[in-house]
Amino acid sequence: MTPDINPSPLSPLPSPLSDVFAELSWRGLINQTTDDANLPRLLMEKPRTVYAGFDPTADSLHVGHLMAMMILRRFQQAGHRPIAVVGGATGMIG
Repeated sequence: MTPDINPSPLSPLPSPLSDVFAELSWRGLINQTTDDANLPRLLMEKPRTVYAGFDPTADSLHVGHLMAMMILRRFQQAGHRPIAVVGGATGMIG
C-alpha cells in the first residue's frame, strides 16, 4: 500500500493528522528514529508537539536551519504543534 504523498512541499497536506512520517520518509528526510515500528502510529493517534532548536549565536542561518524549519512546517500542516526553540541563555552568553 502506497501512502498518499503530497507532491508540493508548500501546499497543505490532504487531511488533519495525515501520515507525515510517510511523507518525510518518502522525501528522504528521515534517516534514523528511536522507534520505527511505533512512531507512525503515535503520530496518527492525536496531535503531537514537535520542536527543533536553533543557536542564535551563529554568524548566520544556513540551509540546514531551513530544512529543520520546513520539517516543522510539514508537521504543522499535518495537524501537529511545532515549536521553534531559540537558545535564549546560550545567546546571552555568546
